Amino acid sequence: MQVVEIEFAWLDPEGSGDLDLPGYHSELASGMDVAAAVDEPVTIEPGDIALIPSGFAVALPPAYELQVRPRSGLAVKHGITIVNAPGTIDADYRGEVRIGLVNLGRKPYTVNRGDRIAQLVLAPVCHAGIRVVADLEQTKRGAGGFGHTGRN
Repeated sequence: MQVVEIEFAWLDPEGSGDLDLPGYHSELASGMDVAAAVDEPVTIEPGDIALIPSGFAVALPPAYELQVRPRSGLAVKHGITIVNAPGTIDADYRGEVRIGLVNLGRKPYTVNRGDRIAQLVLAPVCHAGIRVVADLEQTKRGAGGFGHTGRN
């Protein structure tokens, strides 16, 4: 498996000693779990959105992004997911990584300091070269949209 080095920096080195940096929790995991760096518990009511701090910033090499994705257990058990999933952390962003959580469940959910709230997946990025043409090549599907290809 290819390893790409990225740099993390705690924004408050003295106040982050109880938190773990993002990390993989199994040998072949795709995502690094992110812990909440809240100073006090944050309760997210059903239908509400909360921006949760991570306490760190990150530097990525060019041509990479970090995708912010939901944790499956939170989503399935509590309806907690990422509001803009997948979120993107660009290679030139140096601010605090914050996680936008939304409660799609039926009960309030409380985020406590150190709770694993999301996962980060490092992914390669390429830029598109845009070329304007008079007509696009035709396909069998054509302009058929949502549900056009059927259920099976």
